[in-house]
Amino acid sequence: MIVFLVGFMGCGKSTKAKQLANRLNCSVIDLDAEIVEKEGKSIADYFAKNGEAAFRVLESETLKSFPYPETCVVATGGGLPCFFDNMEWMNANGKTVYLHMTPPQLVSRLHNREKRPLLKGMDDEQLLSFIQMKLAERDYYYTQAKLVVNAFDLDPALLEEQLKAK
Repeated sequence: MIVFLVGFMGCGKSTKAKQLANRLNCSVIDLDAEIVEKEGKSIADYFAKNGEAAFRVLESETLKSFPYPETCVVATGGGLPCFFDNMEWMNANGKTVYLHMTPPQLVSRLHNREKRPLLKGMDDEQLLSFIQMKLAERDYYYTQAKLVVNAFDLDPALLEEQLKAK
């Protein structure tokens, strides 16, 4: 079973992927980390040099060409489900989980904004407005996940139970 974790930046995809993989005794794959390793530069540097459109193509290619083990948990980038046919592809090739959080919860978790290209220079009020707008745009894609969970203080054991029930 391949489990793809999707959701807005700051919702805990990387952390929950590690915790869930530990519970399932399987590999964890962070697609952003794979891109950083492959390209030899940070996501922010890639964005600055090549732009968002080029990054989204690279991100989609990485998603679809990665040699996934039979059982693993994959942390995706926050925007990945919203481009091309990525969400459809993940649903066809594994179990998708949307780690849902409210905009104020996300603001409270997004402290280090300088390393996130889309958030650089935003104060809390600007960030809240940005998150509300982006979630409205992305909700259509995120809610196509096979499982939608409240990610705030999510217990990995509960997530494991919910996945096995689906």
